[in-house]
Amino acid sequence: MIKSELVTKLAEQTNLTKTDAENIVTTVFREITKALVKGNRVELRGFGVLSVRERKPRVGRNPKTGEKVDVASKKVPFFKAGKSINEALNKKK
Repeated sequence: MIKSELVTKLAEQTNLTKTDAENIVTTVFREITKALVKGNRVELRGFGVLSVRERKPRVGRNPKTGEKVDVASKKVPFFKAGKSINEALNKKK
């Protein structure tokens, strides 16, 4: 699902205009991003948890030349799915 599909579904299931639905979705994503930038954890009950993890610096290789390259440490987003999502994905038929 892409953002525009989410906006369309939100507009259909509520009596909002597409513009209002898009503003809501954009605001939610923006606030989640702001929280992660501050180093906070975002917990959406019944959905999952978003947090930030730091990758340590390492030595990598340029695949074209095989030359060693220093890769700096960096922060990456991490998502841990909630129990209900895991159960839905692993539901036995």
